[in-house]
Amino acid sequence: MRLLIINPNSSATVTARIDAAAQAARQPGEEITTIYARGAPDLIVTPEDARKAEQAVTQTLAAWKHPVDGVILASFGDTGLDAVRAQTSTPVVGIAQSAYAMASVLGPRMSIVSFAPTMADALRKTALGYGHGDRLVAMHMVHGASWDDPGEIQVQLEAQLLELCKISAREDRVDSIVLGGGPLAGLAARLQPQVPVPVIDGTTAAIATLRVALGVTPPNADSTLRQAALV
Repeated sequence: MRLLIINPNSSATVTARIDAAAQAARQPGEEITTIYARGAPDLIVTPEDARKAEQAVTQTLAAWKHPVDGVILASFGDTGLDAVRAQTSTPVVGIAQSAYAMASVLGPRMSIVSFAPTMADALRKTALGYGHGDRLVAMHMVHGASWDDPGEIQVQLEAQLLELCKISAREDRVDSIVLGGGPLAGLAARLQPQVPVPVIDGTTAAIATLRVALGVTPPNADSTLRQAALV
């Protein structure tokens, strides 16, 4: 299975975080390449950012000349998903779509934890758009944070994000927690030992989804799919 992951923002350090999460989830025989969308904003926060990023994603995929079996869009707006699906016959999934679908498998109540209040509207919009509004019982955002490098968000805010996950698990009575935002790729594995409910990583959930779509799921599919999405 050959997968191409496109980070719809142009941050090289966020792309490196996404790639590290993907390589950690890679199974024998799988080839995963992670690139960023050239010409996209450093971080997708506003609707204008999303419009620029969608154009950059489609242009980046058009310029990719190597064969792939599946494509993952690694932003929680699933930026460019419809446009990319119209552009290729290859299966395409977004990390938000995959994370919320995984949460629905784990139980009827989920929450979202992310790094900035400016992310809340986009995260809620994607959850509602995929039909998970009845499952989304809470959202928790880190307030007052700032950063110079988006790739360092998860390092700088790890303690706050962990505390929000603990609060959500305790007070919201959720079955799972989705970490929202491409810059948080890979963080779930570090937080999970200290959080009593599953913490879902969108990148690894998307990889697990494409395994199923491409018919390469291992024999113990249920447990492997669940585990892949969490770490």
